[in-house]
Amino acid sequence: MRMIQRRIRERGEREIPARLIGELVMEALRDLDPVAYVRFASVYRRFEDVDAFSVEIARMKEAEVPGGGDDPNRGD
Repeated sequence: MRMIQRRIRERGEREIPARLIGELVMEALRDLDPVAYVRFASVYRRFEDVDAFSVEIARMKEAEVPGGGDDPNRGD
């Protein structure tokens, strides 16, 4: 929470777009709690179906693996 507040203050603007706040929250949640991140993202980005969840989870998994997911030991 403090990181989000700090980043908003650093912008030095009186008004901050809600979109930016949502993106900052998602960024913080992605590192803190992946399940909370997917839950928040599903509402914030208005996931319409299971495929949208699957795409986001695949992105998260690729981001975890150096080299963009080309790790032969992953067992995919």
